[in-house]
Amino acid sequence: MDNSLNPTHFDVIDLLKRHGLQPEKKLGQNFLIEPRYLERVVEAGMIGKNDTILEIGAGLGNLTCLLGMQAKEVFAVELDQDFIPILEETTRSFQNIHIIQGDILKIDLENVIQISNYLVVANIPYYITSNLIQKLLSTERQPARIVLTIQKEVAERICAEPGRLSLLGLSVQVYGHPQILSKIPAGAFYPAPKVDSAIIRIEPYPDPIIPAGTLPSFFRLARAGFSQKRKTLRNSLAAGLHQDKSSVEKLLADAGINPMRRAETLNLNEWAALTEIYEKQPPEF
Repeated sequence: MDNSLNPTHFDVIDLLKRHGLQPEKKLGQNFLIEPRYLERVVEAGMIGKNDTILEIGAGLGNLTCLLGMQAKEVFAVELDQDFIPILEETTRSFQNIHIIQGDILKIDLENVIQISNYLVVANIPYYITSNLIQKLLSTERQPARIVLTIQKEVAERICAEPGRLSLLGLSVQVYGHPQILSKIPAGAFYPAPKVDSAIIRIEPYPDPIIPAGTLPSFFRLARAGFSQKRKTLRNSLAAGLHQDKSSVEKLLADAGINPMRRAETLNLNEWAALTEIYEKQPPEF
């Protein structure tokens, strides 16, 4: 490969200038440019030579090229039409990289990746983090592994244990095991964001911890429980489910949960027990 286009060498700022472009803040365009952190992202993917990769927010292609060196195929999705010519330039020596212009949140993933056990490895725009992870974890053809660079604070929320759990953390942990692998300082990006980032890896479970058929009830309970997270479960669930407090107290008691606890303190087994009891309630509950 031409050394000038080597992903550890090509100059992001120069590429943007040559194409008359500037990073768009509204699109979350912060490019990871420090080679050692790009390599850490790739390492976190544990990519084999027969793996297929979905990359989201391919940007200028520096991570894309590294992925192309490791994987059998890379499907690189980029929203910004102005970046497509740059991506075509930086990846032109790779026959195994396929560039797709579009919004990942609107794209039907099964039309992009037509195999199972693909991997997601990406430096994503921060503003799509929650919606993207939920889409990846709930799609019928789920990835075998997800590696993302996201805001450090969000990564910590996703990986939090009971006592500090958030709705986001609960929504991820019901589908898979998340782990922070490395922190990335803001200065490793161009332009530098205002916060540090982290590389997070999510290993999806074969099946969600909550049975798939009861997931709507689980999420209804979770959203209600966290809707007023400073209040007790008795109060937050009563308000969120539009039920009287005595009915909610009985629901919690039947699940073996103290109604004076807060949503953030429950573990997944307790949420599963609560969901099971809730499923037995009359439709009007």
